Amino acid sequence: MDKFETGGPFQWFFGNILESFYNFGYAITHPSLWLSWLNGFDGAEDKQALMRFIYYGGSQEFFFVIFTTFLMMTAYGIWRNNFMWGVVRALEGFANTVGRFMAWAGLLMVLQQIVIVFMQRIFTAAEITLAFGAPLTKDVSWWAESLKFENALIVALCATYTFVQGGHVRVDLVYSKVKFRTKR
Repeated sequence: MDKFETGGPFQWFFGNILESFYNFGYAITHPSLWLSWLNGFDGAEDKQALMRFIYYGGSQEFFFVIFTTFLMMTAYGIWRNNFMWGVVRALEGFANTVGRFMAWAGLLMVLQQIVIVFMQRIFTAAEITLAFGAPLTKDVSWWAESLKFENALIVALCATYTFVQGGHVRVDLVYSKVKFRTKR
């Protein structure tokens, strides 16, 4: 397969598509090379396996395995429309489930913000401890920073849910100020 890498962009592209079948088969038949870290970090091999998992998650090999799977599913879906509609229904069901869950997670994010404001401004606490068995003590700034991550999750996943439901995600700051005729 090294000849494909030096033969030009088209050879590189189609060579990686051909090689993706081998890469997928090798990853499935050798899970101990990249999943042995699940039981803990007992030795250097487990740490190396974790790094393989992280590296191949962002590698061109993994990209071409996913891309080839996408191409094969698209080709089969064009040939058999029922298959493609099944994929659409499954993906919409997944988007609905995740979107509804993340909408409720938005409520938890608001409650977290209220706790941060109360602890920081009213009680002047520098740390917040969440204790259900094993206490989790973090600085208030850590909890505030986690809100950015939670907000990104909610916006990305709830926007998908809204799109599937046929709605629109818009900023109502401007929308509420315009005339009814402009809103249409």
